[in-house]
Amino acid sequence: MPGMDRRPAGWIQRAAPQIKGFCRGQRRYADDEQRWRSRRRRGRVSGMRLLVLGGTHHVGRAVVEAALDRGDDVTTLNRGKTGHQAAGARALHADRTDPAALRAALGGGSWDAVIDTWSGAPAVVAEAAAALAGRAGHYGYVSSISVYRDPFPRGGDESAPVVDADPASPDGADYQAAKRGGELAAAAAFGGRALLARAGLILGPYEIVGRMPWWLGRMERGGDVLAPGPADMPLQYVDCRDLAAWMLSAAERGIGGTLNTVSRRGHATMASLLGAARQVTGSRARLVWVSPEVIAAAGIQPWTELPVWVPPDAEYAGVHDADVSAVHAAGLLCRPVEETVADTWRWLQEEGYPEVRPGGPQHGLSPDAERRVLDSLTGQARPELTSPA
Repeated sequence: MPGMDRRPAGWIQRAAPQIKGFCRGQRRYADDEQRWRSRRRRGRVSGMRLLVLGGTHHVGRAVVEAALDRGDDVTTLNRGKTGHQAAGARALHADRTDPAALRAALGGGSWDAVIDTWSGAPAVVAEAAAALAGRAGHYGYVSSISVYRDPFPRGGDESAPVVDADPASPDGADYQAAKRGGELAAAAAFGGRALLARAGLILGPYEIVGRMPWWLGRMERGGDVLAPGPADMPLQYVDCRDLAAWMLSAAERGIGGTLNTVSRRGHATMASLLGAARQVTGSRARLVWVSPEVIAAAGIQPWTELPVWVPPDAEYAGVHDADVSAVHAAGLLCRPVEETVADTWRWLQEEGYPEVRPGGPQHGLSPDAERRVLDSLTGQARPELTSPA
């Protein structure tokens, strides 16, 4: 099981190229790999000076709020046009795709740590990291397990092969290559002071992707809900606030390298996730568990039409089965799924449902497609399932 340590605790990869295989029971590591270590003394660093590149959406927003709660001195840099700018943080405004505007906005500032959530062209990360290398002590980059070559192996750790990428590329269309290129760019500028947090599925408040918001909206509508089985299928994800808290802690401890940054496998199941969604919405919805075979026969797309879920025997099921022993040895703590779902629901009630991102996928199953599958299970017509207002 990937949630159990199967190697000496603490091994992490330092922005390495492709790693190959095993050797006499031990993993082979590239020349620039080593055991992770803290460069700073143990204990709380009071008032860490933090720069968050972004900071108004999802993970970035969670980082800013967590840092302010800790008493850190927080600066954000973004366009200032969308999202939520937290009170208490100093705001710098620039379009970071414009190198001159970025450097002008940064001015002569210096920081203890930088956290970057960029998901576009690697060249943008390269420009920011190069500009900050001489005046920041740590660069935390929110990466993704998508950087691994498909299919990501079940139980794969940080030594799994990664996709090819160019850190100077101005193209962000290929998400896998863009994130890998961002990793290379951060590591090139900061070396061992770069932390590459390969997050998997990220849930929690402020989730603008729309996965958990869709499930909550569907539960709120009630009726019979197509629940993708098996009910006990183990899930692996990270609450954006837990990711934020850990990255801040890693920054103050000086942790660098590469870590798969999600919960242990089975931190939740499909049943516990959907059950929590039904409970927090006060819904009387009935979960109708449908097998992967029936879902496939209906032509329903995993992950997008049925957010979070993938067939347990699919070649890409490794998205819920990564080895995360290193990051948990380094202190990642994950809150219960019930808390994540309840807080996401509270956020939606306070701020409304997020709009579909331009160019992004539409998550969720149409009422017609759901009704057809449910009807096929009994041969009886079911009441109209309407879309949310």
